[in-house]
Amino acid sequence: MNYQTLLTSLEDNIFIITINRPEKLNALNKIVIEELSEAINEVYNNPEIKSAIITGSGEKAFVAGADITEFLELDEKGGEALARKGQQLVFDKIENSPKPIVAAVNGFALGGGCELALACHFIIAGENAKFGQPEVSLGLIPGYGGTQRLAQLVGRNLAMQLIMTGEVIKAENAEKYGIANKIVATDKLLDETKSILQTIHTKAPLAISKVIEVLNNFDHTQQGYDFEIKKFGECFATDDMKEGVHAFLEKRKASFHGR
Repeated sequence: MNYQTLLTSLEDNIFIITINRPEKLNALNKIVIEELSEAINEVYNNPEIKSAIITGSGEKAFVAGADITEFLELDEKGGEALARKGQQLVFDKIENSPKPIVAAVNGFALGGGCELALACHFIIAGENAKFGQPEVSLGLIPGYGGTQRLAQLVGRNLAMQLIMTGEVIKAENAEKYGIANKIVATDKLLDETKSILQTIHTKAPLAISKVIEVLNNFDHTQQGYDFEIKKFGECFATDDMKEGVHAFLEKRKASFHGR
């Protein structure tokens, strides 16, 4: 599919989605949101795609925020509708994808860009990556799930500080706080992210999807443990589980088919 604001490619069953507005530091606008939604649909529906990477074009920015010019005409209801549409079309869809979607963050990931990275299943950061939720400087708060997802990663108090100050943090602090999983040389960012996903591809895809589902429904009460137990039981109904156990006992490499 041809996109106005995205570049896409499929390499070794990894779908690479590159937001391609470098002259605007890859800022999110209505077209980007709509096209990202279509690209994520492709991840869901194309059986050749086992995982995906979201990144930004150029070295300066992953996504440096939303296109603020689109905010000027919005009232209260319009702002709420904008956030709800974005979350439904893109951010929640990424988070709930049954296939891993990883953010490869190059340069600035600010505002909606930070939220886009947070919606992914994990984040690999280039050495030049910078993260922040500076919406309070505009009289706003994060609207694409940033308050919720950041608090889950770093805890309530640190999320409060980062969002209320609008502080932009470097890659090393993002790793320290648990936002980024790993920091790599910027020119090795995609290769390292692909390498991790290729390892994941060797595992049972239905089990991977259940890992995503259970961790997305994390609840440190009996309800959370009961949900994990249910999903654990569902694995026993899959051919992949039988293949994995047989392969282990027979001391051979498993061959999974997602059934």
